[in-house]
Amino acid sequence: MPRQHTTGGKPRLMGISKRGNTYLRTLLIHGARAALPSLSESDTPLGRWLKSMIERGVHRNAVTVALANKLARIAWATLRKETTFDRGYATAA
Repeated sequence: MPRQHTTGGKPRLMGISKRGNTYLRTLLIHGARAALPSLSESDTPLGRWLKSMIERGVHRNAVTVALANKLARIAWATLRKETTFDRGYATAA
């Protein structure tokens, strides 16, 4: 479950919290770990975002959790809006 904290009117997106379904959280982490090598080499907004994190020296586990967090947010938004995933719509912000 992605966490969010707001301070001073500015929302801060945090990593995956330890609330919710442990098994689902584990699957998200394992999926992110499996997708990380190929996604970080792809020329997509998500791939460029991952590559920039790796180049900045962010620890591999932190990159994995950040990717799992982003995948959870994408999945949630897709289900919430009842749409299909549009690869060109995804942003790396």
